[in-house]
Amino acid sequence: MAAHSSDSLARVADEVVRCERCPRLREWCRTVAREKVKRFQGEEYWGRPLPGFGDPQARLLIVGLAPAAHGGNRTGRLFTGDRSGDFLFAALHRAGFANQPTSVARGDGLRLRDCFIAPVVRCAPPANKPLPDEALNCREYLTREITLLPRLRAVLALGRIAMDGFLAVLRGQGRLPTRYAYAFGHGARHDLGDGLQLFASYHPSQQNTFTGTLTPSMLDAVLVRATGLAGST
Repeated sequence: MAAHSSDSLARVADEVVRCERCPRLREWCRTVAREKVKRFQGEEYWGRPLPGFGDPQARLLIVGLAPAAHGGNRTGRLFTGDRSGDFLFAALHRAGFANQPTSVARGDGLRLRDCFIAPVVRCAPPANKPLPDEALNCREYLTREITLLPRLRAVLALGRIAMDGFLAVLRGQGRLPTRYAYAFGHGARHDLGDGLQLFASYHPSQQNTFTGTLTPSMLDAVLVRATGLAGST
C-alpha cells in the first residue's frame, strides 16, 4: 500500500511524541519519569511515547512490544539503555545492521543500516502489559511507518504479542486473510505475499536471555536468514 504523498516518517514521529490517546499509559510514563529508580535518580527521563527509528530505506523491520519503563521511557529511543537493547544491538552489530554493539543514550552515535525498529505500543505499559484498546490506539502509527518503508522485504517480530500486532496491521490494510492463523515459534518464517517475509524470535527480555531461552546464537541464526532475504551485508 502506497504512502500518502503528504506523510513522512518525521511527521509520524512528531505525532507519536505528542500522542495522548491512552490516559492510563500516559499517566504511568509520567509517574515513572517523575519518581525514577535509584540508579537513574540523576537523569532526566523522556516520559513520552516513542516513534520508530532507523534507516528509511530499510529492508528489515524489527517489531517489538513496547518501550521499557526505565529503558526507552528514560532515554527516548527504543531498546536504548536497557538489557534487552544490549542483547539486540549486539546481535544487530554482528549481523551488519548496526554500526556499534551498544546503545545507552540518544546521540551516542548508533546508526542502523537497512533496518528500522518500531513497537506495537508506543508508551511503556505497567507490568509490560498493554490493554487491547491501547494497542489498537497505537496501530495507526505502525501502519504508517510500514507504508513509509518502500523497500521493506523482511519483518522480525520479537515475541508473540509483537507478531500478532504486526499481523493485525496487515489485516487492517486488507493484505492478509482475517481468519488465517500464523503460528509463533522462535525461528518461524511465514510468507506474507507481495515479497514480504515474516520471521519470529523470542523477545530479548532478561527473563528469556538470563534463562537461556534465547541465546545470542539463536538470535543470530534468525538474523542470518533475514539478512539473506533483505540483501544486507
